[in-house]
Amino acid sequence: MKKYFALLTTLALTMGIVSGCGNGADAQTPADNQDNAQRTTLTVGFDAEYPPYGYKNDAGEYVGFDLDLAQEVCNRNGWELKKQPLDWASKDMELNSGTVDCLWNGFTMTGREGEYTFSKPYVDNSIVFVVRADSDIQTKADLAGKTVITQAASSALTALTNEEDNEENLALTASFAALEQTPDYNTAFMNLEAGSVDAIAVDIGVAQYQLTNRGDTFRKLEEPLSTEEYAIAFKLGNETLRDQVQTTLDEMAADGTVANIAANYKDYNLDQMISLGKA
Repeated sequence: MKKYFALLTTLALTMGIVSGCGNGADAQTPADNQDNAQRTTLTVGFDAEYPPYGYKNDAGEYVGFDLDLAQEVCNRNGWELKKQPLDWASKDMELNSGTVDCLWNGFTMTGREGEYTFSKPYVDNSIVFVVRADSDIQTKADLAGKTVITQAASSALTALTNEEDNEENLALTASFAALEQTPDYNTAFMNLEAGSVDAIAVDIGVAQYQLTNRGDTFRKLEEPLSTEEYAIAFKLGNETLRDQVQTTLDEMAADGTVANIAANYKDYNLDQMISLGKA
């Protein structure tokens, strides 16, 4: 009798486990949708040394154009903004693991469209070269035999090394004496000022930030390395959250809020680079 009862108990538990697994799998998508519907926070991953998009000010606070946009999106949706600074080289791991909900920090969508679920582009950006003000480098051709530095895992690095339909830039890179990588652009500018490198390949917004504050130390070459677009990156397939954020951004563009926030950074040409809401 005990054996019979034990057998019935085992069968019941097994059926319960199987049933539970089946219900969990069936409920996964609705649960995800419910999570977005009942969202109370938005965790934004950003590079804390990437002014003017995201950086730490003198008061030790994380600020920047993209964080201002994110804050307004959260205000309008009743969410709390959580600012999560990242080692930019680990951004994909942080996004795919769910540590952050999105990457929002001057993030290039050009050439990455199949790797993430992107918002609409909101900034037209160029990648430029910055040299010391007293440098004899005037054009990209003058970079031959020079040491160039850029941020690891950056769009500038991709522009210099991508092997697909990129013959001109690859030839340019091959002419360098060396192409170095650094975790952040602050270090790159320190190296440039110290004379340990000859030029930096960097996004124009970041370059303009340095030129505005230290124009007597640095200057940029007129001819850009490449042009690109910035967008917000969500985990591939997370269209629900992307659409929620995009709807709010579209409203902000229509009522002038995006332009007003960009105007706070006019010294960095952001007001001229905004593309969202323009025909």
